[in-house]
Amino acid sequence: MSTVFDTRACRLGEGPLWHPLRRQLFWFDILDARLLTQTDEGPHEWTFPELVSAAGWLSEDVLLIASETRLFTFDLDTGLREDVAALEADNPVTRSNDGRADPMGGFWIGTMGKTEEKGAGAIYRYYRGELRQLYDGITVSNSICFAPGGRAAYWSDTPTHQIMRTPLDAQGWPSGAPEVFVDLSAEGLYPDGSVVDSEGALWNAQWGAGRVVRYLPDGTADRVIEVDGEKSTCPAFGGEGLTTLYVTSACGGMKKDGKQGVTYAAPAGVAGLPEPQVIL
Repeated sequence: MSTVFDTRACRLGEGPLWHPLRRQLFWFDILDARLLTQTDEGPHEWTFPELVSAAGWLSEDVLLIASETRLFTFDLDTGLREDVAALEADNPVTRSNDGRADPMGGFWIGTMGKTEEKGAGAIYRYYRGELRQLYDGITVSNSICFAPGGRAAYWSDTPTHQIMRTPLDAQGWPSGAPEVFVDLSAEGLYPDGSVVDSEGALWNAQWGAGRVVRYLPDGTADRVIEVDGEKSTCPAFGGEGLTTLYVTSACGGMKKDGKQGVTYAAPAGVAGLPEPQVIL
């Protein structure tokens, strides 16, 4: 049973990140260029000059944030920003979307067209000073997450209805061709953001279905957590023992009724994995 964790309605809530040192959830409202958080002292947010979508943590106070044109560091206490790498900065058609740190200290980030232009996006990995394109021709990049130990990556191009699985080498780079992990085309479902738990199962938020589904390592559907936000976007584990599943949602184009675009929380019944530290 899910409950509302934060009542602020996001046009496009995305990129939830539980900071393991601060024990604090951060997430984004992409279309309003906001980073949001919730602490014991109440809600807080920051606004940026361009669209922002995903983050990893560098230290207790500093995040690595992906925007529509770059990766940059952001100091939560001072607000200081420093550029790290350009991200399709010369392409006004695209913006960043889904992203997550990998167990080797790299950071994967996907891009997409701002109006979902077909094949306009790509998926990249930033690792120790190098930003390398891994896949191109992506329409809506999503579901970036990693198997325990980092020997496989998951990702999706949402309109294909498929979540892919790619083997990784010891440095975290793809070492083989992607294979289909889950195919939702028969159900007409759209895979959005995903996260992997401590048992190696993948939890996928399904856009338009108001739910997160847990898939076992063999791709078998295991359990479902429903949320009232129809456009569920991305899950993250956090809270005590990493046993709470937080789920962002979107309200763009929908009536703000206290259910759409808010951030949800639910007991997962299994522990997640702490988000890895990004190494610049």
